[in-house]
Amino acid sequence: MDKTLVVMAAGMGSRFGGLKQVAAVGPNGEAILDFSVYDAKRAGFTKIVFVIKHAIEEEFKATVGARVEKQLPVEYVFQELNALPKGFTVPEGREKPWGTGHAVLCCKGVVKTPFAVINADDFYGASAYQKIAEGLENADGYCMVGFKLKNTVTENGYVSRGVCTVENGLLVDVDEHTKIDSDCKFVKEDGSVGQLSPDTVVSMNMWGFTPDLFDFLEDGFKRFLTKQGTELKSEFYLPLLVDELLKSGKKTARVLVAEDKWYGVTYKEDMPDVVGAIKTLCDQGKYIF
Repeated sequence: MDKTLVVMAAGMGSRFGGLKQVAAVGPNGEAILDFSVYDAKRAGFTKIVFVIKHAIEEEFKATVGARVEKQLPVEYVFQELNALPKGFTVPEGREKPWGTGHAVLCCKGVVKTPFAVINADDFYGASAYQKIAEGLENADGYCMVGFKLKNTVTENGYVSRGVCTVENGLLVDVDEHTKIDSDCKFVKEDGSVGQLSPDTVVSMNMWGFTPDLFDFLEDGFKRFLTKQGTELKSEFYLPLLVDELLKSGKKTARVLVAEDKWYGVTYKEDMPDVVGAIKTLCDQGKYIF
């Protein structure tokens, strides 16, 4: 079965400070994306679709794109503010992108196979790609690879994580926690604090879908724009649309838990840890470019 990997790479990385999609983390200047594609190819993915912005197109294609095209067929789609359904316009003063749901919706007409969605700047590990590839073989095709919270936190600041409720292997709910520290303690918006188990399953935006998602996204995005489209910072989030589908009974999503440690560059201070971890994996022969 053909499978497509959709890579959300339009964000500029405000907290990290710069274009972290192309930041070198590997021994030979590879970006995290190079390792993601390497793992995806081994897991049986047959095509890569990058969601980017025209503002980063030249640099992205000249660096990561040029390398990835040697491994798998690549297509590009562009997440721009004016990529809106007929009848809607960009409100004056809007600069913020429309969110992850809009990013994936931009792939409609390009992605025609079961597909996975990932963040460009997240290192998920080989087993995560194997799990989601197997999940896409399922008839309904909706799935999510979750990670244990302890494998996703950083010593360098707070992280935001979607805390998952799972019943009988199916995703029931994702509750967004925006301030979780390295000890798995969290702070709510009202200032109250709590403690999560280190083994709590969290979403790291690694989803698996079938192409029928695009119709759901299109309908959901129109409803979002009608209700919140004039707001300058509102976003149409992919997990919220999935949550709506699950709660309405229209879809189910299996949860597949990765045992690997997730790596990401949320803050500049995270970079040495990521570089060191990837060097170790390369030294062990797990990645050979």
